Order: sequence, then C-alpha cells, then structure tokens
Amino acid sequence: MIGLGRFGRLHALTLSGLAEAELVGVVARRPESLARFAAELPTVPGWTNLDQAVAESGAEAWVVACSTAEHVRVTRTLLEAGKTVLLEKPIADNFQDACSLFPLVASDSWNLMLGHIVLFNSEFQQLRDEVARRGPLSFVDCVRHRPATIVADFVGENPLYAAMVHDLYSVQVLMNRAEPARFQACYHRTESGAIDVAHAQLQWARGPLATFTASYLTPGGMAPRGFDRMEVFGAGWSARIQPNPRPIEVWDDSANWPLALEIRTGSSGPTGMMAEELRTFCRVVRGLQPVPVGATYHDALQVQGWMDSLAESASMVPRNVVTGTHPTEVDDFFV
Repeated sequence: MIGLGRFGRLHALTLSGLAEAELVGVVARRPESLARFAAELPTVPGWTNLDQAVAESGAEAWVVACSTAEHVRVTRTLLEAGKTVLLEKPIADNFQDACSLFPLVASDSWNLMLGHIVLFNSEFQQLRDEVARRGPLSFVDCVRHRPATIVADFVGENPLYAAMVHDLYSVQVLMNRAEPARFQACYHRTESGAIDVAHAQLQWARGPLATFTASYLTPGGMAPRGFDRMEVFGAGWSARIQPNPRPIEVWDDSANWPLALEIRTGSSGPTGMMAEELRTFCRVVRGLQPVPVGATYHDALQVQGWMDSLAESASMVPRNVVTGTHPTEVDDFFV
C-alpha cells in the first residue's frame, strides 16, 4: 500500500481485513505517517523508500494512493518491476503524463486497474443491471455537490476534475464506452474567481443526452461529504439512486451522517464499495477476471479526454451575438 492519507489509510485497513489478500507492507513519505499507522496495525512493516519496499516486501500487487503528482512516477516503477497495480484516480495531472505509461500497460490492462470506488457502489451496480435489462437510455442527470469550504481549503481545485469525474466514469460504463459526439460545459465562479460550480452536457450520436453538475456549495449543516444523485430515463422506465450519504442519520447536538460513503473497515470485516473494489483487484491479480469496464487504463484515458474537452468548452467566454460585447451579470454563469 503506497500512501497513507485519508484514502490510503482506508485502503490499508480494508486490505488488512480481506480474506482474499494479505497486507505485507505500507509506504509513506514521512516516518510520522508510518508511526501513526503502526498504532493501528503494528504487525505491518513500513518503508519510506519505494525501491527498498519493492525489493524487501515480497508484495506482488500494489495499491497506489499517494499524491496525484507522484502517480505516474510510482506506477512506472512498479510496472517496470513486473507488479500489478491498482491506481487511485486520476492517473496524472494531465493527459500527456497519463499517456506516458502506455508502453508499460498490457493491451487488456490486466497489470493496471484504476481505482474508482463509485463503480463498485451497490446502488450503482444495481442501476447498471437495470439499464442492461430494460434497454437503452435517453437521458441521464448527475448531481454531485460538495462542501463550500473546499474552495478555501483546496485552492484551485476544479469540481469538474475533482468531483464530476466520478459521474463521468459512471456514465461511461452505462454507455458501454461509446464516445460522445458533443461536449459543452460552463463554470460559475466566486467573487475571487474560484470555480465553485461546473455544469456540463454530453450527447451521443444516437441521441442520448447526459447532464452533469458538480459544485462546492453545500453549507456546514449538510452531510460532510455533500450529496450525490443520479437519475436515468429510458423508453417507458426511469430510475434514481442517491448513494451519498447513506440513509443512516444520527442526532445529538447536531445532525451526523456516520456512513457518508459506503465504506466500513470495522473489526467484523470490511464491507462496502472499497471492499468490493479491492476484492475485484485480487481476482484480477489472480487472473480470475478481467479488469471491469470503467477501470481499465484505456477507460481512464478516454474520461481524461472527456474532461479536457469539457474544460476547453467551459473556458470559452461567450459574447453577445448582436453587440459582440461580453455577457452581462445575468449571463456570468458561463464565465
């Protein structure tokens, strides 16, 4: 396990409880991170040097959840060493760096699986089955709102890349990897110029339309991870999932959502979408199944291309068709 931040720690705790895997080591940048983790799992050795960990750990499969800036370098080291890798999204900060791994990835991506836990959420899995059984989609609407505090806490983070990406992967799966024919997007900005809303549309040549909204707008009184909703419409049927937060709520002096995400790592055994993702990875490592749709390297490159196309569309400032002037405040959603 490489990286012991919020998600890296959850990965490590989940792996330690799976019957399908043995956690034989963790890698972190700082000794302090290893010391904190040792208090939870004292028998798991740790390293701060990746090459030393590769040589000494004996691990055949690796989960990479370090900083995005380090993803390509770390993954290249592991692939060159003949290891199988689960890489948390995104591959890289940009499309060019993501493509640099191409010579090392198998044609069917068996040695590199992308980590997108939303694809393994139980509600989305059921929705995928319903779409396969009931027929093609006409319209998909995805909403993913996150706390307004992110604008200040993570300066420069774009909700298109940081939040909407999850729904783009989900729709990629529902559309069986079909490439859209049209991309359109726009941003809303705060008074300081930070992007706090991204809105996008994708349309396919056969006609299906998908809309996406991702924001940093939810106030402190709402669930700490905001909320997600996806609605789909086909010929004579419709469905809705609301996978985040999970339904359980607890109140004392304030409201609390203890299961904001479908991830549990308790002593009774890990459950939820991260556990299912890692179980799938174990089967991929053993050759028992292929990397699922939406989690291959080539799927990741496709969605990276979608995001870049949407970001390019959103950066185009529309002008008044008659006067050629910039839009008024009424239209500043598009700026």
